[in-house]
Amino acid sequence: MNNRTAEVLNELTQFVNDRIEGYKTAARDTRDPAHKAYYNELVNQSQQFSNELNSTLRSVGGDSQRSTTIKGKIFRGWMDVKSGITGKDEKAIIESNLYGEEWAQKAYNDALENRTELPNEVVQMVEKQKQASIATCEHLKQMKNTVD
Repeated sequence: MNNRTAEVLNELTQFVNDRIEGYKTAARDTRDPAHKAYYNELVNQSQQFSNELNSTLRSVGGDSQRSTTIKGKIFRGWMDVKSGITGKDEKAIIESNLYGEEWAQKAYNDALENRTELPNEVVQMVEKQKQASIATCEHLKQMKNTVD
Protein backbone atom coordinates (compact mmCIF):
# COMPACT_ATOMS: atom_id res chain seq x y z
CA MET A 1 0.00 0.00 0.00
CA ASN A 2 1.20 3.49 -0.83
CA ASN A 3 0.68 5.31 2.48
CA ARG A 4 0.91 8.76 0.89
CA THR A 5 -1.74 7.86 -1.69
CA ALA A 6 -4.07 6.52 1.01
CA GLU A 7 -3.49 9.63 3.13
CA VAL A 8 -4.32 11.97 0.22
CA LEU A 9 -7.39 9.95 -0.76
CA ASN A 10 -8.65 9.86 2.84
CA GLU A 11 -8.38 13.62 3.18
CA LEU A 12 -9.99 14.35 -0.19
CA THR A 13 -12.84 11.96 0.50
CA GLN A 14 -13.61 13.77 3.76
CA PHE A 15 -13.75 17.09 1.87
CA VAL A 16 -16.00 15.58 -0.79
CA ASN A 17 -18.23 14.16 1.94
CA ASP A 18 -18.40 17.70 3.39
CA ARG A 19 -19.45 18.87 -0.07
CA ILE A 20 -22.26 16.30 -0.15
CA GLU A 21 -23.59 17.44 3.22
CA GLY A 22 -23.24 21.12 2.31
CA TYR A 23 -25.23 20.79 -0.90
CA LYS A 24 -27.88 18.65 0.80
CA THR A 25 -28.32 21.49 3.27
CA ALA A 26 -28.41 24.08 0.49
CA ALA A 27 -31.03 22.07 -1.43
CA ARG A 28 -33.12 21.82 1.73
CA ASP A 29 -32.81 25.51 2.62
CA THR A 30 -33.20 27.24 -0.73
CA ARG A 31 -36.58 28.54 -1.83
CA ASP A 32 -35.55 28.76 -5.49
CA PRO A 33 -36.55 25.64 -7.48
CA ALA A 34 -33.72 26.15 -10.02
CA HIS A 35 -31.16 26.45 -7.22
CA LYS A 36 -32.59 23.35 -5.52
CA ALA A 37 -32.23 21.35 -8.75
CA TYR A 38 -28.63 22.56 -9.17
CA TYR A 39 -27.69 21.72 -5.59
CA ASN A 40 -29.19 18.26 -5.99
CA GLU A 41 -27.08 17.78 -9.15
CA LEU A 42 -24.04 18.74 -7.08
CA VAL A 43 -25.00 16.23 -4.37
CA ASN A 44 -25.10 13.52 -7.05
CA GLN A 45 -21.80 14.67 -8.56
CA SER A 46 -20.19 14.71 -5.12
CA GLN A 47 -21.48 11.22 -4.33
CA GLN A 48 -19.92 10.02 -7.59
CA PHE A 49 -16.63 11.69 -6.62
CA SER A 50 -16.75 10.09 -3.18
CA ASN A 51 -17.39 6.68 -4.76
CA GLU A 52 -14.42 7.15 -7.12
CA LEU A 53 -12.13 8.21 -4.27
CA ASN A 54 -13.29 5.37 -2.00
CA SER A 55 -12.88 2.80 -4.76
CA THR A 56 -9.34 3.99 -5.39
CA LEU A 57 -8.66 4.10 -1.66
CA ARG A 58 -9.72 0.46 -1.31
CA SER A 59 -7.56 -0.48 -4.30
CA VAL A 60 -4.45 0.83 -2.49
CA GLY A 61 -5.36 -1.08 0.68
CA GLY A 62 -7.22 1.63 2.58
CA ASP A 63 -10.68 1.59 4.11
CA SER A 64 -13.65 3.48 2.71
CA GLN A 65 -14.07 6.95 4.16
CA ARG A 66 -17.62 8.00 5.05
CA SER A 67 -16.89 10.75 7.56
CA THR A 68 -16.54 14.49 7.05
CA THR A 69 -13.96 16.95 8.35
CA ILE A 70 -14.29 18.53 11.77
CA LYS A 71 -14.05 21.96 10.14
CA GLY A 72 -16.92 21.03 7.82
CA LYS A 73 -19.10 19.93 10.74
CA ILE A 74 -18.42 23.19 12.57
CA PHE A 75 -19.08 25.23 9.43
CA ARG A 76 -22.40 23.47 8.74
CA GLY A 77 -23.45 24.08 12.35
CA TRP A 78 -22.61 27.76 12.00
CA MET A 79 -24.52 27.92 8.71
CA ASP A 80 -27.59 26.40 10.36
CA VAL A 81 -27.46 29.12 13.02
CA LYS A 82 -26.86 31.81 10.39
CA SER A 83 -29.71 30.61 8.18
CA GLY A 84 -32.01 30.69 11.21
CA ILE A 85 -31.09 34.33 11.74
CA THR A 86 -31.14 35.42 8.08
CA GLY A 87 -34.25 33.44 7.16
CA LYS A 88 -32.38 31.21 4.72
CA ASP A 89 -31.34 34.10 2.51
CA GLU A 90 -30.47 32.93 -1.03
CA LYS A 91 -27.34 35.05 -1.27
CA ALA A 92 -26.09 33.69 2.08
CA ILE A 93 -26.68 30.12 0.92
CA ILE A 94 -24.72 30.76 -2.29
CA GLU A 95 -21.90 32.48 -0.39
CA SER A 96 -21.66 29.49 1.95
CA ASN A 97 -21.43 27.16 -1.03
CA LEU A 98 -18.72 29.34 -2.59
CA TYR A 99 -16.75 29.20 0.65
CA GLY A 100 -17.05 25.42 0.70
CA GLU A 101 -15.90 25.12 -2.92
CA GLU A 102 -12.90 27.31 -2.20
CA TRP A 103 -11.93 24.94 0.62
CA ALA A 104 -12.43 21.96 -1.67
CA GLN A 105 -10.13 23.53 -4.25
CA LYS A 106 -7.53 24.10 -1.55
CA ALA A 107 -7.76 20.39 -0.68
CA TYR A 108 -7.36 19.43 -4.34
CA ASN A 109 -4.38 21.79 -4.70
CA ASP A 110 -2.79 20.34 -1.55
CA ALA A 111 -3.23 16.84 -2.96
CA LEU A 112 -1.69 17.85 -6.26
CA GLU A 113 1.37 19.30 -4.52
CA ASN A 114 2.26 15.64 -3.96
CA ARG A 115 1.60 14.56 -7.54
CA THR A 116 5.04 12.95 -7.90
CA GLU A 117 4.21 10.60 -5.01
CA LEU A 118 0.81 9.62 -6.45
CA PRO A 119 -0.10 7.13 -9.16
CA ASN A 120 -0.96 8.79 -12.47
CA GLU A 121 -4.60 7.63 -12.35
CA VAL A 122 -5.02 9.31 -8.94
CA VAL A 123 -3.55 12.57 -10.26
CA GLN A 124 -5.95 12.43 -13.24
CA MET A 125 -8.95 11.79 -10.98
CA VAL A 126 -7.98 14.64 -8.64
CA GLU A 127 -7.46 17.00 -11.60
CA LYS A 128 -10.87 16.08 -13.03
CA GLN A 129 -12.61 16.67 -9.71
CA LYS A 130 -10.74 19.94 -9.20
CA GLN A 131 -11.89 21.18 -12.63
CA ALA A 132 -15.48 20.32 -11.73
CA SER A 133 -15.09 22.31 -8.50
CA ILE A 134 -13.73 25.29 -10.43
CA ALA A 135 -16.70 25.13 -12.82
CA THR A 136 -19.07 24.93 -9.84
CA CYS A 137 -17.41 27.99 -8.31
CA GLU A 138 -17.94 29.94 -11.52
CA HIS A 139 -21.58 28.86 -11.72
CA LEU A 140 -22.17 29.84 -8.08
CA LYS A 141 -20.63 33.27 -8.73
CA GLN A 142 -23.03 33.75 -11.65
CA MET A 143 -25.95 32.68 -9.45
CA LYS A 144 -24.85 35.14 -6.75
CA ASN A 145 -24.83 37.98 -9.29
CA THR A 146 -28.44 37.26 -10.26
CA VAL A 147 -29.84 37.13 -6.71
CA ASP A 148 -31.30 40.31 -5.26
